[in-house]
Amino acid sequence: MIHYTRQVLDNGLTVLCHTDRSTPFVSVNVLYKVGSRNEHPEKTGFAHLFEHLMFGGSRNVEDYDRHVQAAGGDSNAYTTNDLTNYYITIPAANIETALWLESDRMAGLNFSQHALDVQRQVVIEEFKQRYLNIPYGDLWLKLRPLAYREHPYRWATIGVSPEHIERARLEDVEEFFRRYYAPDNAVIAVSGNIGEARALELVKKWFGDIPPGSLERPAVPQESAQREERRLVVEGNEVPADAIYKVFHMGARASAGFYACDVVSDILSNGQSARLYVNLMKKRRLFSGIDAYVTGDMDPGLFIFSGKLSEGTDIREAEEAIDEEIAKFIRDGVTEREVQKVINKTEARISYGEINYQNKANNLAFFEFLGEVELINSEGARYRAVGPDGIRETALDIFRKENSSTLYYLKKEMK
Repeated sequence: MIHYTRQVLDNGLTVLCHTDRSTPFVSVNVLYKVGSRNEHPEKTGFAHLFEHLMFGGSRNVEDYDRHVQAAGGDSNAYTTNDLTNYYITIPAANIETALWLESDRMAGLNFSQHALDVQRQVVIEEFKQRYLNIPYGDLWLKLRPLAYREHPYRWATIGVSPEHIERARLEDVEEFFRRYYAPDNAVIAVSGNIGEARALELVKKWFGDIPPGSLERPAVPQESAQREERRLVVEGNEVPADAIYKVFHMGARASAGFYACDVVSDILSNGQSARLYVNLMKKRRLFSGIDAYVTGDMDPGLFIFSGKLSEGTDIREAEEAIDEEIAKFIRDGVTEREVQKVINKTEARISYGEINYQNKANNLAFFEFLGEVELINSEGARYRAVGPDGIRETALDIFRKENSSTLYYLKKEMK
């Protein structure tokens, strides 16, 4: 059981504190409730751009990283479709350095045309290297708009294209910051070798006088139910093998359906005794690799089948084999043993994650973001509530042809 305190400051900032005396360090985790789902369709990639801009200096701090390193700390960040997360690990005695740095850039980022130009070029190069110039790199640039038509999940975190970042103006960037980088749109979690009361006192000291945001945060358009099968065939010059991706819409991360889908994905593909590995790789040798997984998004997400084909396998035969496994899963159901095996592994993973103070800070902030911070102690019970009957009902609900989007990613024939 993880003990924590939770308080919302007058400016709307949510503060979560947890004491872990097993380490000489603390982790300060600042989560902003902004990801690519909050972007304008013509100005995508801004949330990820900000992940870079936030390390470019603030009102009183010219070099963020230098201060972190001088205090014996380490910092990093990541952006998802739903959120942007910044974290510092630092000796407990230097926690105020971390809070000072984070509060200063929340209170006033250093906006300049030079900083924007530098980070914009970094992001554009990242776009090219990770999405345009490697095999299958543009997969999600093609698969997301196939699966989504209305929701901002239809574009990747990096954005729709490099042109959106190239066109970003300084005033656009400043407005995005004022709208989303405010205490009433953030969660701070502190975990480590510091008393909870003392941690809260220091967070109030450094963040309490930052005013809440003043700009409206638009509602995120939701996806309508998919009512027809969607298909797309693309070719890639550098891909080593044909690949297939089949996705189905499923429930949001905090929904009961998520836990059933997560268990289904593990039964199908987690480990060498999983069904897809045994039946489609080991026995039939149709795939060189195959996986099933869930996205776990804030809003309703995707259940994904992905597979790289073995040499000589026809793409249509590969898809039929996946469809057969899905039909067999629904028809024959699952055993209590299969379910329990997956749940045991999941509970072990959750317990292992609770050992690390950095993970605890991250998880506290994330579950607060979902609106259920107590999941840090009760998520195992959510998984234990999943049974064979619920799994079959969930599979029947989501694994429908009209709820699917299928992408063939084929090797380009050399002429």
